[in-house]
Amino acid sequence: MGVYDAPQWLTSAFVRSAKGAGATAPDDRLRETAADLLERWSGTGRTFHNLRHLTDVLARVDELAEETHEPELVRLAAWYHGAVFDAAQVAAYANRGGEDEIASARLAREQLTDLGVPAAGVERVHQLVSALVRHVADPSDFDCAVLCDADLAMLAAEPQRYKAYLHDVREEYADIPLPDYIRARHRIVTKLLKRPSLFVSPLGAAWEEPARQNLAAELHKLGKVLAELDAADPEAVPGTEPALDPGHQAAAPSTADPLRRGA
Repeated sequence: MGVYDAPQWLTSAFVRSAKGAGATAPDDRLRETAADLLERWSGTGRTFHNLRHLTDVLARVDELAEETHEPELVRLAAWYHGAVFDAAQVAAYANRGGEDEIASARLAREQLTDLGVPAAGVERVHQLVSALVRHVADPSDFDCAVLCDADLAMLAAEPQRYKAYLHDVREEYADIPLPDYIRARHRIVTKLLKRPSLFVSPLGAAWEEPARQNLAAELHKLGKVLAELDAADPEAVPGTEPALDPGHQAAAPSTADPLRRGA
């Protein structure tokens, strides 16, 4: 899905959320900003973290909106959460591959300030986007919990769509050698399954069981591939894999927090 075939409602949705957050800029400026974001989400190489992912996250936020305190700010945070993206090999091995939440939060602060959103709202969006770096929400922060859960919701997709998601994520990191990718992905899934819970919001909790089923099935397959790789290259050194951001679950080298980059 590219910027030219983006659903027409997306621009209107951004304008509505920006106004709801207090933006004072005229509609044409709001539409220009929406167009810039749509172009960013349509960038080359985004086979998963693209417009389809953005619309999915916005839809999941809507599903959970009754649990939020400031739904329009959460929606704006969804718009910005992966606006800056880099899946290049250099970035991945430098532990900053995939959605760059810190740079995306800075972009949100810059653009929303320019649109006249009140400072408190701007800083709240910046905080929400930045929280996805670790992707561990405080259960008492309902807005953050909803954003994190919406971003992880793909884990609970039906099996065929989950399979397509795995294919798309691998395509995003096509420059990463398969052995490194498999080891990084294996570490991601292992860490996720060790979490007491994947979803924090009460409504998001309904996604817990299907997500764990998908992850368990993936881990089983990854284990088989990893065993084959280890048998073929018994002297391979673990811990040198790239940091990926495959669908907002983070993988990092063994010297870093494996969940540094959020799902």
